[in-house]
Amino acid sequence: MKNKGIRYLSSLLLIGSLAAPLTVLAQDRDHDRDDRNKNQRIYDRGHKDYHQWNDNENRAYRQWHDERYHDRDFREYNRLNRKERDEYWNWRHKHGDHDRDDRH
Repeated sequence: MKNKGIRYLSSLLLIGSLAAPLTVLAQDRDHDRDDRNKNQRIYDRGHKDYHQWNDNENRAYRQWHDERYHDRDFREYNRLNRKERDEYWNWRHKHGDHDRDDRH
């Protein structure tokens, strides 16, 4: 009976030691994805320029979305179709704050 308990405890320790690195890897992957999203450059076809998608751009997009779709649930920019993206960038250029990234 004592051997059974030791084997059970050993198995749990082994599983825990194998699972711990996987948890750390998953957290690192999520962190890297967040960093990529924060530093993304978006090309505006209609105005032929780039915009850095940062906290400021995210605030502007949310403002536009609330004004345009005040009765709908929030949708991320990457879920918009091309026409809606063009509408956003037209609005954005009229409500600009010199956020364009002119690097090509």
